[in-house]
Amino acid sequence: MEYKSGFIAIVGRPNAGKSTFLNAVMKEKIAIMTDTPNTTRNNIAGILTEKDAQFVFVDTPGIHKPQQQLGRVLNKNAYTAMEDCDVIAWIIDVTQRFGPGDEFILNRIKTLHKPVLLLVNKIDKLSKEKILNALMAWQKRYDFNEIIPLSAKEKENISEVLRTIRQYLPQGPALYPEEMKTDHDENFRICEIIREKILNRTEEEIPHSIAVVLENKKIEDGKLFINAMIIVDRNSQKGILIGKQGSMIKEIRIAAQRELRKMFDMPVDLELYVRTENNWRNKEQKIKEFGLDELDEGTK
Repeated sequence: MEYKSGFIAIVGRPNAGKSTFLNAVMKEKIAIMTDTPNTTRNNIAGILTEKDAQFVFVDTPGIHKPQQQLGRVLNKNAYTAMEDCDVIAWIIDVTQRFGPGDEFILNRIKTLHKPVLLLVNKIDKLSKEKILNALMAWQKRYDFNEIIPLSAKEKENISEVLRTIRQYLPQGPALYPEEMKTDHDENFRICEIIREKILNRTEEEIPHSIAVVLENKKIEDGKLFINAMIIVDRNSQKGILIGKQGSMIKEIRIAAQRELRKMFDMPVDLELYVRTENNWRNKEQKIKEFGLDELDEGTK
């Protein structure tokens, strides 16, 4: 039996369900998930190894019209993954109308001449008639290699997606060790878990203004001690994040601590601090310092 391996770029507009799809394929949490657009900032690889193939899924930031330098960096990460992959998996939210963001992605795809699978997500939210109408409309827009309806949230049709992607992967050996599930280390995952808890609990103005930096991590007497710094770009946001008498930051800390305890299978003591870096999202040096412009080696 021939062995296949390759990179699959997961692309789409913000909130299309890209990270939910990655986690469904991997059958574990690789990427954080929230209702906030542009939750994913770095290209995150989920590595699925099967007996006849290795799939390297690259979850990318949602492609959008950028308002700051950070947004331009996020778009660049997504474009790089598209250019360097073997297969493009374009995830669309079937409940949303075709818009300028889709047009933008489609025009980019047309220049790349790669196999493109259109994954029509969130079919659990619409009637069969509406789904069929959407599929027919999308079919007219581009000669996709495959169009597959699915529900990443309900894990519906995931095995069909994998079977189809395998057909388009090049023949070749595994690219990563069999036991490897992601290309990001645990320090990155710690910061992402903390950021997820913030995104799920704060007001609309906060999510895009934060970065999380790991300051210290050590194990003593069977307990993991973690210190992390949360960066915001205005003092007013610092007040919101801390909350009345520290109530918000405490809630975030407890929620993150709970998940980290499961991840490391040991007691965790998490300390969080908040610092203001005015307008950091427009400063290239700060974006680099907070690790938000680092493209993964496999997708450069």
